[in-house]
Amino acid sequence: MAQDEIVLGPLPKGITLANQGMRKKTWNVLGHTYAMKAASDSSFAFETYDPPGTGVPPHVHPLQDEHIYILEGVFTLYLDGAWETAGPGDTVRMPRGLPHAYYNRGEVPTRGLFWVSPAGRLAELFDKLHNLTDPDEVVRLSALCDVEFLPPGSVEGA
Repeated sequence: MAQDEIVLGPLPKGITLANQGMRKKTWNVLGHTYAMKAASDSSFAFETYDPPGTGVPPHVHPLQDEHIYILEGVFTLYLDGAWETAGPGDTVRMPRGLPHAYYNRGEVPTRGLFWVSPAGRLAELFDKLHNLTDPDEVVRLSALCDVEFLPPGSVEGA
């Protein structure tokens, strides 16, 4: 087994220290930095660092519920047909099947703690997306790992 390979099983006990990902596993996905905080069969948690002007276009997790706890900055969110904002201390809930997106449209970086349940194939997807620069390839690989992006132009303001 590779040193940084993620093997899901029961949630391991322990503490993930501040400013540290679990086993220091991080990914660069189209300008975002994701740091794993916890991984198990039942859930997957990661912290994001999102520079101004970055975002994740509208997509759906058909098999996972997703949450975001906003740590810093303001997220502009698309939630099932409506645009909203959330700031530090807010928790965003996105049930499986709900079309959603998030963007940093501000002038300072944002940080959020994301988690999905069940874990599904999201960590595997991040491994595949790490350092990719082609958005079309990101969409193609995402579909293979149960994340479905909406067609470009299907959401006004995205």
